[in-house]
Amino acid sequence: MNTDKKRRMVLVTGFEPFDGETRNPSGEIALALDGRMIAGRCVVGTVLPCVFGRSVVELKRLLRVVRPELVVCVGQAGGRLAITPERVAINLDDARIPDNAGGKPVDVPIVRGGPAAYWSTLPIKAIVAGLTERGLPAAVSPTAGTFVCNHVFYCLMRALARRRGVRGGFVHVPFLPQQVKRAQPSLPLDTMIAAIAVVVEISLVTRRDVRRAGGQTH
Repeated sequence: MNTDKKRRMVLVTGFEPFDGETRNPSGEIALALDGRMIAGRCVVGTVLPCVFGRSVVELKRLLRVVRPELVVCVGQAGGRLAITPERVAINLDDARIPDNAGGKPVDVPIVRGGPAAYWSTLPIKAIVAGLTERGLPAAVSPTAGTFVCNHVFYCLMRALARRRGVRGGFVHVPFLPQQVKRAQPSLPLDTMIAAIAVVVEISLVTRRDVRRAGGQTH
């Protein structure tokens, strides 16, 4: 993990495998981008534990150490067709399956008394437009779910609300072809690595999001 503080930094996180899987494309994407230069910034890519609470402790440590100007957290959303920037994180943990430590919160606020939601500060529609122009499947997503991905997304945006000028958000990616057991959508790893690199580039060079209808998952 490159943490050269003399450079302007971008933090990209993914997750370890979960729910019995042996791979998680989000973690592999983050590691593939570690050390890469994008739009003049150095990327620090790392893997978070797929565990409520512990994932956020590690994320906050990384924010202190890396001091990034941009944070893109990435997670796996099996069954989705495209690269999907998330619009909003909600203040709720409601796990359908246990996390990797066996935790399974049900209808629990992430932060008691916290805001009901935080909006992404990534230019999500510009990202979708840029990915689509490059022939990459992309759509805005209105929900990050209520598992560890949303947990990290909410806590990221809460932390960044106190950090002037630092933008961030969450992006979900589909399964890898090797993970698909039935007729489910998937994308090759190289395609997803390229897509997240584009997400980072567009987020760095776009200060105001485009205004356009559509481009949303259902």
